[in-house]
Amino acid sequence: MKLLKLLPLLGLLALAAIAQPSTGLSDPARGPVPVEKPSHPPRLTNAVNDDVRRPRNYDMQPPTIPHRVDGYQIDKNFNKCLDCHARTKTEFSLAIPASPTHYLDRAGKVLPQVSTRRYFCMQCHVPQEPVQPIVGNAFEGVAVPTGK
Repeated sequence: MKLLKLLPLLGLLALAAIAQPSTGLSDPARGPVPVEKPSHPPRLTNAVNDDVRRPRNYDMQPPTIPHRVDGYQIDKNFNKCLDCHARTKTEFSLAIPASPTHYLDRAGKVLPQVSTRRYFCMQCHVPQEPVQPIVGNAFEGVAVPTGK
C-alpha cells in the first residue's frame, strides 16, 4: 500500500530529473561537451614503440615505458615485465634492469627477487601515446645542476 502512494512521487522526481536545464558547467579535459552530457575519450593510437629513453622531469620520477605493453600479464602469479627487466635476465635481453630499490623490502633488506611493493610495474611506470595534451601544461622540470 505504501508503495502505491510512493509511485506518483517517484514519477514526479523522474520527470524533474529529465527536465533539468543545462548547468553550463564545463571541464577542459572533456572538450566542448558539457559536464552533464556523456563524452567519449579520443581513440588511442599505436603506443610509442621506439625504445628511446625519455628525460625525467624531477628527481626520483619513474621512467616511462618506451615500448608497447598492451596484453602484458601482470598479476599475482606472473609479471611479463620481469621476463626482460629482472636483474638475472638483462644480460640476455639487453633491457634496462629494474632499479636496486625494487629489490628492497620495507625494512631495507635486499631480496633475491623484486619486492611485492614494486611488483605491479604500471602503478608507477606508464607507456607513452603519441597524442597532444588534453589541456595546456606549463610545467618546467628542475634544472639538473652541473658538477664542478
